[in-house]
Amino acid sequence: MTLDRSARPGRRRRPFADALSVSVLGVALILALPVLVVGGFVVVPTGEVWSHLAATVLPDYIRNSLLLMLGVAVGTLIGGVGTAWLTSMCRFPGRGFFEWALLLPMAMPAYIIAYTYTGMLDYAGPVQTLIRDLTGWGYGDYWFQQVRSLPGAALMLSLVLYPYVYLLTRAAFLSQSLCVLDVSRTLGNGPWRTFFDVALPLARPAIVAGLSLALMETLADYGTVQYFGVPTFTTGIFRTWFGLGSPAAAAQLSAMLLAFVFALILLERFSRRDARYHHTSQREQAIRRIPLRERGAALAVAFCALPVLFGFLLPAGQLAVWSVTVVEKGFSTEFVRLAANSLLLAAAAAVLALLLALLLAYGRRLRPDEVIGGAVRVAGMGYAVPGTVIAVGVMLPFAWLDNGIDALLRATLGVSTGLLLSGTLFALLFAYLVRFLAVSLQTVETGLGKVKPSMDEAARSMGLSGGAILRRVHIPMLRGSLLTALLLVFVDVLKELPATLILRPFDFNTLAVRAYELASDERLADSGPAALTIVAAGLLPVILLSRSITRSRHADP
Repeated sequence: MTLDRSARPGRRRRPFADALSVSVLGVALILALPVLVVGGFVVVPTGEVWSHLAATVLPDYIRNSLLLMLGVAVGTLIGGVGTAWLTSMCRFPGRGFFEWALLLPMAMPAYIIAYTYTGMLDYAGPVQTLIRDLTGWGYGDYWFQQVRSLPGAALMLSLVLYPYVYLLTRAAFLSQSLCVLDVSRTLGNGPWRTFFDVALPLARPAIVAGLSLALMETLADYGTVQYFGVPTFTTGIFRTWFGLGSPAAAAQLSAMLLAFVFALILLERFSRRDARYHHTSQREQAIRRIPLRERGAALAVAFCALPVLFGFLLPAGQLAVWSVTVVEKGFSTEFVRLAANSLLLAAAAAVLALLLALLLAYGRRLRPDEVIGGAVRVAGMGYAVPGTVIAVGVMLPFAWLDNGIDALLRATLGVSTGLLLSGTLFALLFAYLVRFLAVSLQTVETGLGKVKPSMDEAARSMGLSGGAILRRVHIPMLRGSLLTALLLVFVDVLKELPATLILRPFDFNTLAVRAYELASDERLADSGPAALTIVAAGLLPVILLSRSITRSRHADP
């Protein structure tokens, strides 16, 4: 009698888990393709194009990108950290309102807020017109800061990106040990000394993480800097690809931009390499907020109101006014077609991203080894990569494959296939998946982490396979997380501009592209309906996020 070793306990074969692991590795490799392609083009010769770029515009790209990052860093740190401390640790009128209202600028894409402030602050806008009407001045009689400038771009980006810092920093302040803050007060430190010497150092990892996200979004921005005429890497990639007709040089610029992004990631990790932050008490206490009186309360209200006013209320109000003025032609048949294109594209990308996220997250749960974990991290790294870089990384291999297939069929069958992949919705959807899969993946993994492993073991003891456990146990329990993942990816795709501009098929527009085209033609009022629709859709995840934060911590009012 021979013993079948495969039947021994602990050595049983798990076909579903094995197939899932292979699928995870394959998906990760495919999704990493655009970044690998961009990196590989570093060694491709570009002739005189790169020499021309290096001698003329490359220094401007580097300098402007660094200055833009510096301006956004200052703006987001002041706005994000200050408002987080006030709403977390101080008591003043309207604090409960500002807790969630400070998240509203997240619904406003940077390129849309740039259009609205240009319409309001340009020479023919209502602000300067009012100044001339009140003073009788004419052109050249007064000084007014040009909004279309590098400082203007930094301000626009700061207004919509500070919530990244605010959100993470406020969570850090709320989770800090109250005993540490109490000890600081008993040593005679006042609120400001406690803030700078205790609370701020403890929140440093969260602050750096939020700042890194804001700076990554700054590097990825195209619509704002292009509209304001600020040459950066993203505008340079477009000009090199479409103006100079050099995909290789555009890929090399993309690789340099990618190096900036990875440097930010390494900097964030380096800042925490030797630091350890621990709570000294596990007691759950209500936060004893510092009461602010009269002048202090008025200053706190003003400090928290300014970001909400200038980051959301004013631009949203201007968009609403423009939409009303063009309501007859703005909400036309063309608008309905654009809205349908945008909604269907966003829905398709959201569903595909959710399915891939389930595959990757569940594969990691079944096989929690280093190889699968590394593959999942690689698949989710696209969110840190600018949409312009991903578009270049998608277009190059797809165009090569199209040309190869076309040449082969011409030689063998005398048939031309044309563009099968590049310039199609397939290429655009693939770019969206590379860019936004991480959003869905993180949400699904968070939901799966709340399901105890003992439930899987109980299901297996009842004879359920891995696939049956996913269908009958996990998915019903993950309903909320899955809907959240769908919504977040849906809204992100709806707002995406640079990847859509490069990869969209001919004669195919979305709301984001149409708003960009109209604004570029100085038809700002006509861009109002499309821009307002995008902002309204962006409010959904903001409301969802605000409700989640409210439920996560029950503090005293």
